[in-house]
Amino acid sequence: MSVVVRRLVAFIAALVLAVEAAGIVIINVVLGTVIKNQDMSLAGTDPGAMSKGTWVLGGVSGLFLLLCAALLVVAGARDRAPGRVARIVLICCAVVHGVLGALTVGLVGWAAFAWMMVVLGLIVLALVAYGPAGAGPAAGQEAGPDPEPEQPAAPAPA
Repeated sequence: MSVVVRRLVAFIAALVLAVEAAGIVIINVVLGTVIKNQDMSLAGTDPGAMSKGTWVLGGVSGLFLLLCAALLVVAGARDRAPGRVARIVLICCAVVHGVLGALTVGLVGWAAFAWMMVVLGLIVLALVAYGPAGAGPAAGQEAGPDPEPEQPAAPAPA
C-alpha cells in the first residue's frame, strides 16, 4: 500500500473517531440531564448517581476515542506502524466498535450499524496498512524467490 493511502486512511480514521468522540459526549450529557431532570430511578438506584455515572461514562468514552484518534494521527504523521501499546489500544477500540455495532442493529437500527462498521473498517484498515513492525522483507532485499539458487556442495573425496 502506498504511503499516501496509508496516511490518508490513518487521518480519515482519526477524524471520524474525533467526530464520534464529540457525539458520544453530547449524547451522554443529554441522557444524564434527562435522568436528572425527570428524577428517574432503576431498581431504587439514586437518580443523582445515575446521572453522574452517565456523564462520567460519556467523558471516559470520549477521552478513549480521542486517544485512539491521536494514536492514528501520530502513526499517519510519522508514517510508521503504531507501537505495541498503541496497537493494543486500537485493537480494543476496533473490538468495541464491532460489539457495539452488533448491539446497535436491534436497539438503534441499520444506519447506526453501518456507521459502526465503517469506523471499524477504518480502524482495521489503518492497522493492516501499517502492519506489524518488521513484517516486510529486509532492507535492500527483494521479495520473491532468489534469482540464483545455491548449488549443493561437491561430495568430499573418500
